[in-house]
Amino acid sequence: MRAAKGHGTQNDFVLLPDLDGALRLTPELVRALCDRRAGIGGDGVLRLVRSDNDEDGKRFAAEAEYFMDYRNADGSLAETCGNGLRVFVRYLQRLGLVGHSAAVATRGGIMRARSGSDGDITVAMGVPRVLADRPVVTAAESAARRSLAAVTIPNPHVVVQVEDEDELAGLDLTTAPRVDPALPHGQNVEFVLRRGTRHLAMRVHERGSGETRSCGTGICAAVAAVATAEGLGADAVQWRVDVPGGRCTVAWTADGIELTGPAVIVADLELDERWMEAARSERR
Repeated sequence: MRAAKGHGTQNDFVLLPDLDGALRLTPELVRALCDRRAGIGGDGVLRLVRSDNDEDGKRFAAEAEYFMDYRNADGSLAETCGNGLRVFVRYLQRLGLVGHSAAVATRGGIMRARSGSDGDITVAMGVPRVLADRPVVTAAESAARRSLAAVTIPNPHVVVQVEDEDELAGLDLTTAPRVDPALPHGQNVEFVLRRGTRHLAMRVHERGSGETRSCGTGICAAVAAVATAEGLGADAVQWRVDVPGGRCTVAWTADGIELTGPAVIVADLELDERWMEAARSERR
């Protein structure tokens, strides 16, 4: 079976073209594919299927031909993925299935993307919901902090502001931060630092994947939380967000948040059928 490897600001994915919806993508197979020693390695899996051929995608088929079936590295489902969407669109372009713009169906709704002249891809991520909740977050060996906000876009996030570069760099995110109260469907936790005017640095722990080098919906959530706390809101002015894997830009307008950043296809691959069969049951 064909596969590919790609990344957006080093948030990396295994891509599986399955236009007819024939692949049985089990949690065990996802975990095996994302295994960085015994598999391809990745923060998640992007399965490319025609919307008509997927139970979750068919309700969007009239508006978006292709459905991005996104799975976290642990095999769990997610609503969408901002970096993954850019990589997904880049792969659609590589296959000759779309041009400079595309509508992509996800479990979180339809996302529209377009390519820029600089090679970056912009995705309209929708309108963020900045919740009244401000859970208390504790990272390993760090003091508990009241978060700036909980945000859905549409993945659930909790955004925490830190004081300086040393604190951001010193966070231990090898285990999931404790969130009290936790959001109903779990949460990604973003730790953000102000570096300048509309300029943030961020680290993130993602539910189902652990600490990643970047998180697209988390970048959007961080901007929404900080902008709301500072009374700026949806004024369409660009923000820059630095993550360990690179940088993305965000603009929050009346229509929602747009996320812009790179998308790279690293390799085309051929999966071994015997490995695939063993991986489905984790007998590797």
